Amino acid sequence: MAANRKLLAAAAACAAAVIGVTGCSSDGDGAKDPFKGMSADKIAKKASKASKNAGSFTMKSQVKEDGAQTTGEFAVAEGGDCKATIDSRKNGHSEILTVGKSSYVKADERFWKARAGATIAGRVDGRWVKSPSQGEGACDLGDIFQGKKLKGLKRADDAEVDGKKAAVLVKKKGDETTTFYVAMEGKPYFLKVTNDGDDKGTATFSGYGEPVDVKAPAPGEVVDQKQLAGL
Repeated sequence: MAANRKLLAAAAACAAAVIGVTGCSSDGDGAKDPFKGMSADKIAKKASKASKNAGSFTMKSQVKEDGAQTTGEFAVAEGGDCKATIDSRKNGHSEILTVGKSSYVKADERFWKARAGATIAGRVDGRWVKSPSQGEGACDLGDIFQGKKLKGLKRADDAEVDGKKAAVLVKKKGDETTTFYVAMEGKPYFLKVTNDGDDKGTATFSGYGEPVDVKAPAPGEVVDQKQLAGL
């Protein structure tokens, strides 16, 4: 359903829409730089491959668009199933599950009234609305860590993200600046991405390769979107 596609897009807004890159400069305290001699674009390519190949990850995002703040918690399991919780000052609270070939959306009254009207809002109150999965989308690791977009970057001074040393890569395009933070210890995963432009956003990543449990709701908690047709 259209609402489900929009929700998945919102959950991955920072990662997919503000994708830019961060890199790192040499370490001022004399520690070894794992990216020494590498261009910013090459560091980004390395981070893209590592993050995509992790198989699972979690993300927290904050996006400010047209003056409205949206926050999200998003997790992708190995194999592509995912779950997300989204809170929007403009569109209310919503939850998404994608399990196999099916997607489920549960949201508050404000969300459903805005998208489907009061009748539907009353019908689905507290229940999950089931629809066919859209296939490729926000649950696709390839969409979130697209290496082809990580070009034209410059390396800035190193920084820390939650106590982890990070290489910082910066991409500027017009009035928009996108910065990615890449782990300098262990595998070169993306740790954070920020976007400063007309739409401001921040996404932080963690839990690479860790188990993510995504289960379909109990049948009694679900209404199929086909049942809502014609209301």
